[in-house]
Amino acid sequence: MEETEKIQHKLPSQEIDYFKIIKIFLSRWYWIAGSVALCLIVANLYLWYTPKIYATSGTMKFEEKRSAMSDLISVVGSADRGPSKVQTEITVLQSGPLLLNAIKHLDYRVSFYIVGRVLNRTNELYPQKPLDVELVRFDSLNFFHDMLTFKPIDKNTFSLSYKSGRRDIQKSFSYNVPFNMGPTVFSIKYPGDIPKTAIFLFKLNTAEDFVGRVRAGLRIGETAKNSNIISLQETDSNPQFAADVLNSLMKEYLDYDTNQRTKSASQMINFIDNQLAFLSTEVKGSENSIEQYKERKKILDLGTAAGSAFGKERELETQKALLKLQLLEMDQLKQDIVNKKDNVNMNFDLGGVVDQPLSEIINKLNGLLAERSGLLKTYNDNSQPVQDINQQILQIKSNTLTTINTTRLSIENRIKYVDNQLTPVNQQISALPATQRDLVNLQRDFEVNDKVYSFLSEKKLEAQISSAGILPGATIIDTAQLNLGPVAPNEYSIRRSAVILGLIIGLGLIFLIRMLNPYIYDKETIESLTSIPIIGVIRKFPGQIDEFSSQILAISKPKSIFAESVRSVRTNLSFLASERESKIICITSEVAGEGKSFVAINLSSTLSLIDKKVILIAADLRRSKLHKTFQAPNDVGLSNYLAHQCTADDIINHSDLENLDFIISGPVPPNPSELLHSERMTALIAKLRLIYDIVMIDTAPIGLVSDAIPLIRMSDVNLFVIRSGKSKFYAATVPQRIVQEYHLNNTVIVLNAFAEDLLHSRYYTTKFTGESYGSRYYYYSDYNGYESSGYYIDEKGKNWWNIRRWFK
Repeated sequence: MEETEKIQHKLPSQEIDYFKIIKIFLSRWYWIAGSVALCLIVANLYLWYTPKIYATSGTMKFEEKRSAMSDLISVVGSADRGPSKVQTEITVLQSGPLLLNAIKHLDYRVSFYIVGRVLNRTNELYPQKPLDVELVRFDSLNFFHDMLTFKPIDKNTFSLSYKSGRRDIQKSFSYNVPFNMGPTVFSIKYPGDIPKTAIFLFKLNTAEDFVGRVRAGLRIGETAKNSNIISLQETDSNPQFAADVLNSLMKEYLDYDTNQRTKSASQMINFIDNQLAFLSTEVKGSENSIEQYKERKKILDLGTAAGSAFGKERELETQKALLKLQLLEMDQLKQDIVNKKDNVNMNFDLGGVVDQPLSEIINKLNGLLAERSGLLKTYNDNSQPVQDINQQILQIKSNTLTTINTTRLSIENRIKYVDNQLTPVNQQISALPATQRDLVNLQRDFEVNDKVYSFLSEKKLEAQISSAGILPGATIIDTAQLNLGPVAPNEYSIRRSAVILGLIIGLGLIFLIRMLNPYIYDKETIESLTSIPIIGVIRKFPGQIDEFSSQILAISKPKSIFAESVRSVRTNLSFLASERESKIICITSEVAGEGKSFVAINLSSTLSLIDKKVILIAADLRRSKLHKTFQAPNDVGLSNYLAHQCTADDIINHSDLENLDFIISGPVPPNPSELLHSERMTALIAKLRLIYDIVMIDTAPIGLVSDAIPLIRMSDVNLFVIRSGKSKFYAATVPQRIVQEYHLNNTVIVLNAFAEDLLHSRYYTTKFTGESYGSRYYYYSDYNGYESSGYYIDEKGKNWWNIRRWFK
């Protein structure tokens, strides 16, 4: 008893056992393997069912070409097409009109399908045409949209099936004979010999039906930052359609770009034609006026002074006329901006330092207008992105108009400068004789108009030559090729994800089961919850046990691991209260079903085998089954004695074992707790102590009733039973509370029915050495891994995955 007083109530130190963690996961390897297999099955089903997506790509390069126009007039398309224009051209490539025109170059009018094996999923046959469908009358705004199912009947007739509302309709028609299908009239030519089981599905389309499909799979981007080379990619479930539509789109863009450049040149030519028409009349009128004046005044030519003044005036008037053309262009450009055109052009190169910033700001404006057009394909007018770019356009338009006004003012200043230079020349001319002065004025108008006319005629010819030689601003580097390798779904990625997900599910299931587990399975868990020492671990009996444990298993199978584990507890019991000549051992547990009676019977039997005189008392007066174990009637027992109905000698029964006696509980009394608290119970134990070496008391569960409290307080050793897989975590704290509440120092724990279950085992290992271990340590073993040592007769357990056992 002195040793027990030195017990320190301190939890032992535990360290993480990484090898044990690995063993925990390996103990349920088939969960992990099963979850991985299940995820792979789901992944394969997904890959089998999901339509394949194919991708094809092409490459285009934007050229940097300049029109050979003069310094004054230039075609709009002659501006450099640098990296700043790439995003604008990408927006053009994705525009609806361009996609629509590209689709119109394909054979899109009739689409054919066959029914696949996977849930009757249809597969497009493009570009194959198993049937020759000839459209007789087709209105793109009102035609038969639904799917038609073709089935051959014989060489002359076939059937078409379709849905009308919720009804299925089937009709027969003749080959090569036009028939009506709603507002559409078409015929089907005889396809030749085809199996009668052949089924084809087809539907009629417009080009607009494919715009969304093409746009959804179209991806365009620069191959490198600030590069003038772009990569185009089209993804679709039909690889041939993806390649054809991408090639058609690139070719359509080249045609579009050429047309835009030609249109700009045409605009310039039209402008020059209008000016030439006016100047032609003016030149002819001036020429006629000069001839008439010479004839009337009899003047053959101007004098030297008059000729010099005329030459200087003609040069200045020509400069002034060209500056007025520039003013006219500024007014036209300003009008285009005010009228909110989607694209504004500057047809004149103004020269000097003024035109460069104006050209740049117009390019920025056109870029923002193109970007807004692209946003409107996705957002509505009131959306925030569109509102933001509208604000930017409004700001840059304001800046452009300011720059135009500045440029216009500069031109007007130059005109004033020319006018100032004309003033002395006009004065010189005014000093000439009237006849020469009038002739100078007539010749001045003629020469200025003729020079401007010749200048514009020359520029018209240059514009026509440039228009004839206009090349598209882009080049197709790589055309789209048929690619039969699917890009989606990615089989490798999906299967890899399935394996990872399966591992996560399997490992997560292990974590979840452990987290939700409320039961104690091993001694390390008990040691982590309480400082009360464990006196031993009783192994789970490998065979069947009858309901009342009528077999004293420690004796019936003395060479089993179970019997050896009971002996280990018996040995450690001898060290408790060793100074006592006879010991009172009280056995209890938290709740019923934890095996306290089973432990009491087997401990008693093994103690009797070492010449210890043992008596086992069934002190659970409410639900004792000890009498059934010994197959004795429960008519007279402990309850009768405590109720003064018989003597102690009347309730002592002898078992088949030489040194083992027992007292049954007797009939259930109305006041079991009061009887166990009586002096008569104390006197009985005192009397039995004198007769027997061991008085083993099997009590009621302490967590349910208080019947065991007086017996626990008078016992020399209190044995608290915790059953592996049955007792909850709270059960391990009960003996600690008993010790603290009743100031006991003789309580120990026995782990009953232990069977190694790594899934629920604690992954910490207890340190039994060092100052950190403050509780008393009793040597015992859980006998894991010793089944095949040759010392025991237990049959090794058979696992369901051990295939060899099925062939034995």
